Amino acid sequence: MMLKEFKAFIARGNVLDLAVAVIIGAAFSKIVTSLTEDVLMPIIGKLFGGLDFSSYFLTMGPVPAALQGSSDYAALKKAGVPLLGYGEFVTQAVNFIIVAFIIFLIVRSVSKLLPKPEAPATAEPADVTLLREIRDELKARPRV
Repeated sequence: MMLKEFKAFIARGNVLDLAVAVIIGAAFSKIVTSLTEDVLMPIIGKLFGGLDFSSYFLTMGPVPAALQGSSDYAALKKAGVPLLGYGEFVTQAVNFIIVAFIIFLIVRSVSKLLPKPEAPATAEPADVTLLREIRDELKARPRV
């Protein structure tokens, strides 16, 4: 019984559409991540005086002696140093804006391609119909 319900649930179009969307979204995310990390962030980093924007951070605690003076965000984070990684946050925010803008463009393009649904004809209220019929009847009568 439960297996049949599960098969019916999986076979519904919405579930399959969602599965395809998640898979395509994961692949798309890799492309956008590469665009952000490999193309845009180096340009932004160059404008702000550094080659790697994600290396901007503030240390919030003691740094081990072996890592004193290090600017390697990943190594410091791995060592357990509390960091305020605002550069990584900016990278992720730019990544989000790019994804949101591309999705906006896709939805906008698709909505232009799809035919607009026709507005359903609203039924006229009965009293308006009756008044129309009375008016038409009065107009059709010969004048005396």
